Amino acid sequence: MTGSTGSRTERDATRPQAAERITVALIPKAVEDLQRLQERTGLSKTDIVNRAITLYEFIDGALGDGDDLSVRNKETGEIRHLKLL
Repeated sequence: MTGSTGSRTERDATRPQAAERITVALIPKAVEDLQRLQERTGLSKTDIVNRAITLYEFIDGALGDGDDLSVRNKETGEIRHLKLL
């Protein structure tokens, strides 16, 4: 019998997790936006959706912490404040 280092849980925590598949019904505006993003970035639908979820989680967390989110136009210096409804 051979010994093992660490528990099964510790070993599993170091393995990459399997991808989770979901099916999503997109509204027409989202379909158009997704197509434009694919054309502009060359990214796959999967990559765009994964990035969108990660970005939304960051923004929602920041707003939940009481932070303000702003976008500044580099040319004009105009600042727009972002709000999620």
